[in-house]
Amino acid sequence: MHVTSKSGRVFDLPNAEEEAHIREGIAADPDARELSDDDMTRLRPLGRPKADATKQAISIRLSPEVIAYFKAGGPGWQTRIDAVLREYVASH
Repeated sequence: MHVTSKSGRVFDLPNAEEEAHIREGIAADPDARELSDDDMTRLRPLGRPKADATKQAISIRLSPEVIAYFKAGGPGWQTRIDAVLREYVASH
């Protein structure tokens, strides 16, 4: 069976017979096992921790000179722009 994601990517999912064959293979593998609830609680979540204060995505037009200046500092240029704007807000 083919399933298409929202982004247009096509996934080929196994049919019932193929799924049964896969499960038989898993059951026959001594190194494969189902994770218990205790195992699941000990797993580390993927990705970075959620921030206390999340940021809001926006679209903003900046002059090429401003963008070039901040990008020249390497990765994190958007964070640096945010820091400058926060400093301005705090001083005004």
